[in-house]
Amino acid sequence: MLGSGQLSMSGGWTAYLCLASALTGLFGPAVAVKEHDFKKCDQAGFCKRNRAFADHVVANTAWESPYNILADSTSFKDGQLQATILKTVNDAGETVRLPITVSFLESGTARVTVDEEKRHKGEIELRGDSKARKQRYNEAEQWVIVGGLTLDKEAKVDYQDNTQITVQYGPESKFEATIKFAPFSIDFKRDGETHIKLNDKGLLNMEHWRPRIEAPPAPEKQEGEDSSSSETESAETTAAQVPEAYPGEDQNTWWEESFGGNTDSKPRGPESVALDISFVGYDHIYGIPSHTGPLSLRQTRGGEGNFQEPYRMYNADVFEYILDSPMTLYGSIPFLQAHRKDSSVGIFWLNAAETWVDITKEKESKNPLALGIGSKTNTNTHWISEAGLLDVFVFLGPTPQDLIRKYSELTGTTAMPQEFSLGYHQCRWNYVSDEDVKDVDRKMDKFNIPYDVIWLDIEYTDDKKYFTWDGHSFADPIGMGKQLESHGRQLVAIIDPHIKNVDGYKVSEELKSQKLAVNNKDGEIFEGWCWPGSSHWVDAFNAAARKWWATLFKYARFEGSMRNTWIWNDMNEPSVFNGPETTMPKDNLHYGNWEHRDIHNLNGLTFHNATFEALKSREAGEFRRPFVLTRSFFAGSQRLGAMWTGDNQAAWDHLEGSIPMVLSQNIAGFPFSGADVGGFFGNPEKELLTRWYQAGAFYPFFRAHAHIDSRRREPYLAGEPYTTIIAAALRLRYSLLPSWYTAFRQAYLTNEPVIKPMFYTHPNEEAGFAIDDQFFVGNTGLLAKPVTQKDKETVDIWIPDNEVYYDYFTYDIIPSSKGKTVTLDAPLSKIPLLMQGGHIFARRDRPRRSSTLMKWDDYTLVVTVGKDGKTAEGDLYIDDGDSYEFEKGQYIYRKFILDGDAKTISSIDGEDRKKVKEGDWMKKMHQVTVDKIIIVGAPASWDKQEVTVESDGETWTATLEYTPAGKGRAAFAVVKKVGARIGADWKVSFA
Repeated sequence: MLGSGQLSMSGGWTAYLCLASALTGLFGPAVAVKEHDFKKCDQAGFCKRNRAFADHVVANTAWESPYNILADSTSFKDGQLQATILKTVNDAGETVRLPITVSFLESGTARVTVDEEKRHKGEIELRGDSKARKQRYNEAEQWVIVGGLTLDKEAKVDYQDNTQITVQYGPESKFEATIKFAPFSIDFKRDGETHIKLNDKGLLNMEHWRPRIEAPPAPEKQEGEDSSSSETESAETTAAQVPEAYPGEDQNTWWEESFGGNTDSKPRGPESVALDISFVGYDHIYGIPSHTGPLSLRQTRGGEGNFQEPYRMYNADVFEYILDSPMTLYGSIPFLQAHRKDSSVGIFWLNAAETWVDITKEKESKNPLALGIGSKTNTNTHWISEAGLLDVFVFLGPTPQDLIRKYSELTGTTAMPQEFSLGYHQCRWNYVSDEDVKDVDRKMDKFNIPYDVIWLDIEYTDDKKYFTWDGHSFADPIGMGKQLESHGRQLVAIIDPHIKNVDGYKVSEELKSQKLAVNNKDGEIFEGWCWPGSSHWVDAFNAAARKWWATLFKYARFEGSMRNTWIWNDMNEPSVFNGPETTMPKDNLHYGNWEHRDIHNLNGLTFHNATFEALKSREAGEFRRPFVLTRSFFAGSQRLGAMWTGDNQAAWDHLEGSIPMVLSQNIAGFPFSGADVGGFFGNPEKELLTRWYQAGAFYPFFRAHAHIDSRRREPYLAGEPYTTIIAAALRLRYSLLPSWYTAFRQAYLTNEPVIKPMFYTHPNEEAGFAIDDQFFVGNTGLLAKPVTQKDKETVDIWIPDNEVYYDYFTYDIIPSSKGKTVTLDAPLSKIPLLMQGGHIFARRDRPRRSSTLMKWDDYTLVVTVGKDGKTAEGDLYIDDGDSYEFEKGQYIYRKFILDGDAKTISSIDGEDRKKVKEGDWMKKMHQVTVDKIIIVGAPASWDKQEVTVESDGETWTATLEYTPAGKGRAAFAVVKKVGARIGADWKVSFA
């Protein structure tokens, strides 16, 4: 139980007991999430209707989809097909016209968009005096799509008649789309084979706009008359006048819907969009984060072991979320991939409204007598969104890398991060004062524990007013910031989208006077409750609001902030403590009078974007890469910073569950992700805390965080041997920062995952498709499998290929072969980490207290000789880690090559760039050298060889120390005093 004065963030709304006296009756006790606090499908009217519609279609084999393309409406020009779908509404012949556009893009991606033709005015009038916009939301593209929409003018019609049209498109016209007219469906083929089908099951359902027909008033009841007959007659009259999607459709939630004591007015009535999308011959599908559960998504209907609810995407503040569940969490990315041996395909469902996805699988066999032998599995998905357009992108692969690349051409790649942000972040709710922060900083140094960032939760503010400091506890924020700065460290402060509604608070007064807040359904400023109590919410969809928001972060305005101050955006789903499902009412209005229901899943992205843009320049002449952590996200959020998986628990199963969650983010195009190390809620036992640091050292975003009621758990408090083991995990992370940064550079270029599951790196190995507890780091060849179970001192790691693998720490050769599982010792002091042969990766081995202080340190290269005994390759990317000067060519990118035949290791420019005009940073970086090269698996012939280094027209001798192979251990050589400049061409020769 929280005491008064312990009011802050990060739990869920139920933790907000410090306002109990003001909010009596609104909130319950602080307990783990209750699933009944959040909707199930049958409690969301549009989901229930569409699921029931699917059941009706399955049960009625004679059912024919009422959606048909008018053959004479089709036209094809410059890579784009346009037509009209005619939806037959009822037996009386009433129809609705739905314009469809199928765009074939230069990238080989296809886009299918279905809208609703505007009908005469009387049919789209809204209920009462609602101010909601009278059209389907069509602006998600402005926030999500940044490129990749150029039409493929080489696409061509291959065949057309009165029943269908076939278009060839993509690289060498290998892709094909057959659009069938009656009923409407699309088959997408690659090399003549169908991979994806739209509306093959006939579940397309666009709930068209319609006038509300009020039931006639019931006749006055005569004395002694039973009222049930007149009520039934009235209901039947209304139902008879309103067309149904299928006989017996439930219309009770068309125009109004209640849940948890809140009522949604739904002024536009029913307007959901739904479609079945089938993946032909695919058994494994991945993506649509964020959810708990396995990386390879489960079925959601029927059968033991399946979920019985669809996966839900409706960003929400979920308090102490449960594991192995399809229920919604804090962010949504509606990007789904299907994979089988040798082939990957995917779709991106561009819709920001509440969305549910059902998943079922079926066996298909051409021979009905085969009894399943030789049959293939089809995975069928049913996408259901509450509002907006039907807008789906189709990717035909054929590789997982192709899917990520094509998706990222549309939504953008990962922001190039500040280098410090890849180090370790120390956080809790809350460090209680500036002296507390400085004391933690000093103790981390005392115990030789590296870290880069310390975080402040909401208690640093003056009475929960953002852009202020508590005058007693944080009386000297500049002094605090300067101490951190002197140690090369950063500060992150939380700033949320809710603004305290109180007189005399300038930020609140400006928000209201300039009309920059979200409004309620009546067009008045919306008031809800969050950490400050009565609050208003910044409407980041409004350009004027974003411009104003940026002014608040200026150093002169946000007094006490410094160049080493960065921002954490939490609660941006948005979290509204007294709102439906702890969020904003769906009939609230945003800029342009779009209903909140239209844009809900985009809300976090827009606020994240506003803060990201604000931090680029906080004073004249400054233009730096921001660091902003977000809790809520959508497709495209990867362009803006990092995310974390929210309010987890200090439990072994939450540690175990964090790995597939972070992997899911990586393959869905948002790799800068992590989970709260140690668990946010509760007090981890020391073994769990230690193992979590070892796992966290391999999260792309590495932060420890804890609830206000949790005991202090900074690493130096763990005691021995735990503190020493934790510090070793942290130093491992820091030594590998050059390789982590290089992996993020690749993510910046192509959005390649930073940590990669087995199906991604070895797409032909079916045994690895469901493995989600081990992963490769970047292109280093490092294969990690953190220990995530109590009292476990061994791990079973699956070897995906026939390459040689070495133990990272001992150089032992792992005795296994392709497709086999090997058991490795993993005592508490050891992280299971292997090195795949054939790679070269960079480290910095000198221990430092922060990444900033490592900036000019020399490098160590680790060469893992491949199974052939001759080859290895790798790369290294370096820039100033802070500015955008890398966009002007101010960076170093090297490729390293081992040639065993020539007995050389070389460094060349990885992009074959011509002479670059060097700025101050590049000139200084030329003083940094490769100090040491470690060759694991070094040939015996290299023993006692003279080693020469050639670079910059000079030749000199280095020192070689060779250790022959031992029992189970590979031979290795250490070349010392290499002395070659990191940014220069050089060659090390073993004569």
